[in-house]
Amino acid sequence: MSATDILERPRADYRRITVEPVTPVIGAEIGNVDLSQPLDPRTFNEIREAIRQYRVIFFRDQQLSNDALKAFGRNFGPLTPAHPIAEGLEDHPEIWERTIDEYRVRRTHNDTLPPGRTPPRDYKGWHIDITFVANPNAYSILYGVEIPPYGGDTLFANLVEAYRGLSPQIQNLIDGLQAVHRTSGYDFGRERKPRRDGRATGPFVSLHPLVRVHPETGEKLLFLNPGTTSHIVGLKERESQALLDLLYGEVTRPEYQVRFHWRPKSLVVWDNQAVAHAGPIDYAHFELPRAVRRITTAGELPKGPDGFTSRPLEGDLFNVLG
Repeated sequence: MSATDILERPRADYRRITVEPVTPVIGAEIGNVDLSQPLDPRTFNEIREAIRQYRVIFFRDQQLSNDALKAFGRNFGPLTPAHPIAEGLEDHPEIWERTIDEYRVRRTHNDTLPPGRTPPRDYKGWHIDITFVANPNAYSILYGVEIPPYGGDTLFANLVEAYRGLSPQIQNLIDGLQAVHRTSGYDFGRERKPRRDGRATGPFVSLHPLVRVHPETGEKLLFLNPGTTSHIVGLKERESQALLDLLYGEVTRPEYQVRFHWRPKSLVVWDNQAVAHAGPIDYAHFELPRAVRRITTAGELPKGPDGFTSRPLEGDLFNVLG
């Protein structure tokens, strides 16, 4: 679905929720729903339709306990552990709480890379969640717990539009390529403590198609991660880096983006199979308290246009909690 498709396509007949697009390409505000209560099938189907159309959706003024957050997330599928490397909350292992202090620590580890790795280009934190595993999560859900009055915004980009914006010649070039994704320098730089659940903490390395076919819509999209995608298989190093830089530039073009300004009790759901994000984008200058909680739902092995299916090269799959 292109931006033109969204503009020309008749808006869905939403009867249970309100849907207000934020941009023509990506993002919509959803209202008239209380996510702390169980959702009837018709209401949830409208929420799913909004995600298919706008890729990322925003809810305001949602009072959610940890149990209510998880109950809402299960509408999208089985929940994963909080993260392949980091642990979740002790009483809620599906929930990953991030504070601004963790981003400040991240800056101190930016130069800590495993042997043979060169520092990635600075693309201001843009990424798709956990692509260093072979089966990244399908959906990501982020809830604002402690939100300052300003700063800490998150950007989201439509990866389908980023692919469609390329010339047909470049599309043909990349449709059959694969790229290696590794745990990042930040992950290597952190002390990996044993997990309470006994899961391995990495390192993780996976081989993915450079172009992914969306498992629900069949659309092609760019599938790469600054700082995690190390190289394109079969290309010389300078060729690989030049092509990755070109594609990163497309992913981060402003016309494919929406910017979300957080307020307390805001909740965001995005299709991690079709959306890249960056945030909090100003953490290097940020001093105010900020905390968010994230849950993710199980995803499948990505497939490319040529039928190539992602596979792990090192480390386990991102399996759901048993």
